[in-house]
Amino acid sequence: MGTGEVEAAKQSAGIAACDFVHDGMDLGLGTGSTVRYTVIELGRRISEEGLNIRGVPTSIETEILANEHNIPLIPWNQVEKLDLTIDGADEFDPEFHLIKGGGGALTREKIVAKISHSMVVVTDPRKDVEILGNFPLPVEVIQFGWEVTSRHLQKLCPGDVKRRGGDNPFITDNGNYILDCNFGPTISNPVELENKIQGISGVLEVGLFTHIADAVVIGSTHGIEVRIKPSGRLS
Repeated sequence: MGTGEVEAAKQSAGIAACDFVHDGMDLGLGTGSTVRYTVIELGRRISEEGLNIRGVPTSIETEILANEHNIPLIPWNQVEKLDLTIDGADEFDPEFHLIKGGGGALTREKIVAKISHSMVVVTDPRKDVEILGNFPLPVEVIQFGWEVTSRHLQKLCPGDVKRRGGDNPFITDNGNYILDCNFGPTISNPVELENKIQGISGVLEVGLFTHIADAVVIGSTHGIEVRIKPSGRLS
């Protein structure tokens, strides 16, 4: 897929995911280049079709975009649960497990996804894999002692563990670092690996999202494919 085709695929998937949204919903608004089109389309439906929804953004970037498109946002102190989260993914496997965090918003994304009744992922065919891990696995870690945290992660990871940004480190919206772990396509048991990484001191969150996604909307030059998890909350 060329650059233009990829962008068109992202746009079509982002817009198609809006069909899961119904009047009166409280939504988690994900972060990334694909779900950006979802946020824009939701804003259009609010202004042109009278759609009545509220949103919770997963990043400062998404908050700014939602405000630009006049999507009402819910203050965090008023959030108990959400009806649906729509977000992107860097990879997804046949069991609907995900790698997320390429944009660095994995912690807020997981917090929002876990208080949602269901989750829809918007993506393109490049992210469809048999085994997770070709995309470097992001891990958000606190700055204090990050070198030690990195060494602990290295014991689990067969490839390099690198601080994102190197000497000019990427800083998350939460004020932390991202360590990108190059597992390669070896993550055959993402649930177990998620638990192991979350048990390392200094780790705030890991970009493995297991047993969270209920549907994947895949945009391509051939159209839209929607996969619903058979045992999921939308089946």
